[in-house]
Amino acid sequence: MSAPYRRVSPPDRGPARVVSRPRRTRSVLRAAVPAGPHPVELAGLLHELTASLLAAESFPQALNRLTAHAVAAVPGAVRSSVVLIGEGGPLTHAGHGAAGAAVDAVQYAAGTTGPGLEAARTRSTVTVPDLATDARWPDLAAAARAEGVHAVAAVPLDLPRADVGALSLYFDTTEAPGADHLLTAMALANQAELLLGELRRRDALSSGAVIDRAIGVIIAQRGCGVQEAYTVLRDTAQRLGLDRQAVAGRLITVAARNA
Repeated sequence: MSAPYRRVSPPDRGPARVVSRPRRTRSVLRAAVPAGPHPVELAGLLHELTASLLAAESFPQALNRLTAHAVAAVPGAVRSSVVLIGEGGPLTHAGHGAAGAAVDAVQYAAGTTGPGLEAARTRSTVTVPDLATDARWPDLAAAARAEGVHAVAAVPLDLPRADVGALSLYFDTTEAPGADHLLTAMALANQAELLLGELRRRDALSSGAVIDRAIGVIIAQRGCGVQEAYTVLRDTAQRLGLDRQAVAGRLITVAARNA
């Protein structure tokens, strides 16, 4: 005969505990979304910049393309400008975007002070939370207020054996540019340094070839030596108020027309 069935109660484990799970809020989800370009998108932007600048017909056109590309690449930017400072020569600058044009005009006309010029001369990144109230550049404050320009980020550019400069981005908010904005601007500036340096090298080679051809024309026309031909070209450029390459180009054109 089998033993009678007995119900065995489970051991007492104490009161049940309720484990709460963290709730996902919308703010957390929004914070996870990057404000700047995704790394894959950034790679595409750098590729587009490379193709655009190397296809430029002139160095000034390349600068204009760089500023237009920077405005499109950095979210929230309303203007981009670039300034280059050569040895003893005037400033070279270009810009894209209506808001902030007056700020650039004041900064680069004086050629003495401003975030872009400071970044170029110190070779360090300069950020400004609100240019309209920044005590460092009072001469730019009125233009910034008039055009609704506030935050600025200026990233240095360094062209070997040629110029120092900066790529500046203007924003219409008073919040300082975020880390992703700065990383994007730095990536564009680093790529632009290589590309603009290559364009400078090409211009130098082209200039040298044009001058050499012009020297040959002068020697053929005057029956003089090489040194005298260089002196003629230099004196003609000074008399006309042009650079030697411009005079050389005109001389070659006239010689080809009369050939």
